[in-house]
Amino acid sequence: MRIIHLNTYEGNGGAGRACMRLNDALNAHGAKSEVMVYYQFKESSKTKTFTKTRFQKAIAIFNILAERYLVKAFVKRLKTPFSLQWFGRSIYKHPDLKNADIIHLHWINHGFLSPKSLAALDELDKPIVWTFHDSNAFTGGCHVRYACENFHQQCGFCPLLKASGKDDISHKTWLRKMKAYAHLNFHIIAPSNWMASSIKISSLLGARDVRVIPNTIETHIFKPYVKAEAKKILKIAPEKFVLMSGFMPSTNDKHKGTAYLIEALVKFSKRPGVVKENVELVIFGNKDQAEMPEFPFKTTFLGNINNDEHLAKCYSAADAFITASLEDNLPNTVMESLACATPVIAFKTGGIPDMVKHLQNGYLAAYKSAVELANGMEWLYRLQDKEAIQKEARRTILTAFSPEVIAKEHLNLYKSLLEVHPR
Repeated sequence: MRIIHLNTYEGNGGAGRACMRLNDALNAHGAKSEVMVYYQFKESSKTKTFTKTRFQKAIAIFNILAERYLVKAFVKRLKTPFSLQWFGRSIYKHPDLKNADIIHLHWINHGFLSPKSLAALDELDKPIVWTFHDSNAFTGGCHVRYACENFHQQCGFCPLLKASGKDDISHKTWLRKMKAYAHLNFHIIAPSNWMASSIKISSLLGARDVRVIPNTIETHIFKPYVKAEAKKILKIAPEKFVLMSGFMPSTNDKHKGTAYLIEALVKFSKRPGVVKENVELVIFGNKDQAEMPEFPFKTTFLGNINNDEHLAKCYSAADAFITASLEDNLPNTVMESLACATPVIAFKTGGIPDMVKHLQNGYLAAYKSAVELANGMEWLYRLQDKEAIQKEARRTILTAFSPEVIAKEHLNLYKSLLEVHPR
């Protein structure tokens, strides 16, 4: 069985990482699986690309930049991703796609597949699977919806647009997608139950079948290390209670909920019995320390970590991983932390409850409640039997998200599609 995965970039962002992880898992279980990307930032043996010549690369760069910057003329100054999807690349005549048994789509924005070029894939007459890593496929442009319910209808009156109305850009994009989807038969994978429920109430794709299959992770890389030894690597005293968080954007970034995290840390620091000198905050992925807010605890900034084995040791050094994300499908950081036997404290939102089980392998805080996030920190800080929670975190990943489990679920889906597909 030959599977071709399509993604805009190689390994960039959560979708890119999830795509590459699935590809590796499938190859390890007997499939012939490859990833083809729209654009490679550097030559790679891990993926093939549609942009090989200088001319093709120039067109791709133009499309990518146009999609990323033209949108600023239409969207309000909000940190909510929105795609126009005006630009795209026709790929249905590519020989690798013609020779594939299964075409598996992932994240296809930034000038890769517009609705029109997406519909053209029907010419291949192959089973097409599409994993929704965010909400864009069933909205008029946004990738993160928050409380907006316009996607239940036909979009329009978009709260993100400067010129919002019945026939605004979001509604016109919705119409283009409706036309494209009418010509293309594809099978949807939702990585989380939350995403599946969202698709079911969308006007564009609510009638389609949806299969819930989570993303996977390299359990041989993201694994527990002795906590005291891991702390030593980061030059942290073994008795310190370590809280870890991922990329810390600016405080007005809605999507990441940074303001709630900062407020929760301050509240936790003021709780009776919490000794501030015994707590340390570790942040990885931060791009500019100059933009960092003030924290109530000693803070170590790790910067970007490009080595997964070292990242696993960083997770292992932490007593808890905290994310204040307000909307996330199935965040890789949560899965990585649990795989390293580090409990997670997070809001009960998106696909996070599929992984984090309250008071079993972490703490699910009430949505947008900084007090509840602080409660989660205090619960773990005072917990006597931390080892039981840590073991359950690792067990959760091995049971439901390991490469063996997820590869098998995908292969079963592919086989069922090939059995009913006319040859």
